[in-house]
Amino acid sequence: MNSRRKFIHKSILTSAGLATLPNLLSAEHLSARSKRIGANDQINFGLIGCKGMGWSNMHSHLRIPEVNCVALADVDQSVLDQRTEDVYKLRGKRPKQYKDYRLMLEDPDIDAVIIGTPDHWHCLNLIDSLSAGKHAYTEKPLANSIEECNLMVKAVDRYGKLVQVGQWQRSGSQYAQAIDMVKSGKLGNIRLVKTWAYQGWMNPVPQLPNSQPPAGVDYKMWLGPAPDRPFNANRFHFNFRWFWDYAGGLMTDWGVHEIDIALYAMGVSAPKSVMASGGKLAYPDDASETPDTLQTVYEYDGFNMLWEHATGIDGGNYGTTEGIAFIGNNGTLVVNRGGWKIIAETENVDGKKKEKIEALELIKPEWPAQRMHSKNFVEAIKANDPTLLNCGIKTGSVAAINAHMGNIAYKLGEKIYWDAEKGQFTSPKANKLIKANYNNGWKLPKV
Repeated sequence: MNSRRKFIHKSILTSAGLATLPNLLSAEHLSARSKRIGANDQINFGLIGCKGMGWSNMHSHLRIPEVNCVALADVDQSVLDQRTEDVYKLRGKRPKQYKDYRLMLEDPDIDAVIIGTPDHWHCLNLIDSLSAGKHAYTEKPLANSIEECNLMVKAVDRYGKLVQVGQWQRSGSQYAQAIDMVKSGKLGNIRLVKTWAYQGWMNPVPQLPNSQPPAGVDYKMWLGPAPDRPFNANRFHFNFRWFWDYAGGLMTDWGVHEIDIALYAMGVSAPKSVMASGGKLAYPDDASETPDTLQTVYEYDGFNMLWEHATGIDGGNYGTTEGIAFIGNNGTLVVNRGGWKIIAETENVDGKKKEKIEALELIKPEWPAQRMHSKNFVEAIKANDPTLLNCGIKTGSVAAINAHMGNIAYKLGEKIYWDAEKGQFTSPKANKLIKANYNNGWKLPKV
């Protein structure tokens, strides 16, 4: 671990262009200084990656009176300045600013962090935060590779801190009710589960020339372990999702939300096989890399699951842009962020149609799921009890790993098979795509 801390210290000096910095504390020293939080204590949060979902998550946590935002870390000075003022408007106090999150982690007064960086940073952000003695709320998908997901689960086991993954549908009342119904068996034998995201708002990403990074942006730090490429605005804020260097497209962006609920309700964690077909069929000439149209078929014991996504179209399954459908012999349960309903199958009884199960009109959510997800994290921290978490690290890893399997099948263009005992595919080509690809002197953390 000492070599890891020395590397962090050296890389900070290099990236920041500094001659001297205070010595970084050892992980053991930092962990020893992380305080036990009582039921009535204030909880100090830092935010790593402050623009989109990072700020959305921080704002959600700041609705909880005992949560304070004391520090912000981002590579873009304009974002830091904007969020500093946003926190000030909410709480009347400006948080500290950091261009390098590792310096922020040196603050012993920070109890927990929120990680809202692009996917390719999640593993480094999380493991550094845990080794610094911080609890963490990390955006989904958990990581940008299966190897990183496994490493992050291992890190939580080692450091003993609490991690909530931002698959906040786990805290939605409609999902809890739907899962209970699926598990009740009333739908009958479920042979197919459909999961989907149709995103009509998504327009083509225009081709743009490379340029200089905006003033105040530490682009080298933004790249981190991703391949070294010239700055292009298409790959920066938000649109990073559509480039393989940093993320996995809609398969991992939306897929983890829907796949998580599907697998939890069905009581499974890993498929037997996966195959996928699709491509850039909507906008073949735009700047993005990930497929805008995709169908992925997962084979589990006793049922298949279908994931599908499409950009530029809102007409998804059952009249919804996103959702999960559990298709049983007695009826189909459809659930999404708007609520859940049951569409009954019918049978002929004495010449009359009779529903096999009582149909249900849409039942809307009882509470805002993202806000409840934040509250759940804070309550788990106070109790120091990871079993209270609605979406702990292992839950997040299962959803992310299954989503990455879909992308691997798509990239290879062939059906791939999973060996659950070995935790790898039967195909050497597929196993190569399990691995993380770190560049620019960054190394995969050792746990």
